[in-house]
Amino acid sequence: MKEIIGGPGTVSGLLLRIGQCVFAAASISIMTSAIGFSSYTSFCYLIASMGLQLLWSFGLACLDIYALRRKKDLQNPVLVSLFVVGDWVTAMLSLAAACSSAGVVVLYARDMNFCKIHPDLPCSRYEISILLAFITWLQVSISSHVMFWILASV
Repeated sequence: MKEIIGGPGTVSGLLLRIGQCVFAAASISIMTSAIGFSSYTSFCYLIASMGLQLLWSFGLACLDIYALRRKKDLQNPVLVSLFVVGDWVTAMLSLAAACSSAGVVVLYARDMNFCKIHPDLPCSRYEISILLAFITWLQVSISSHVMFWILASV
């Protein structure tokens, strides 16, 4: 079987999953450190989505470590189809959460100047957390694209 960059059981796939974990965890930690985030539904949805992404990516990173240590091939049709569905679901949830949260921040910070009127709101933390969520989504979209092509070739 041809080894594809970012595929399951490869070093590049492991690095991609670790990157997803790190950026999702950073997004969660920055958002939860911001005061008043729980008043906004889209920010709570972002935390839930990034939490699911963190768990999914961590599980697949552990599976990649196992496959690399034992020199196992993870590219069988059943596993790859599971990876495809999981990656696509988490990618859609991550994108929806990041976009809805970005919409709230743009409305408050740019359109209504709510952040200037209420300087006690940590709008910059909201923005950083959303940026990290978009970076997480970018990495997940790469993974889901790779998995889709692996599934087509298996």
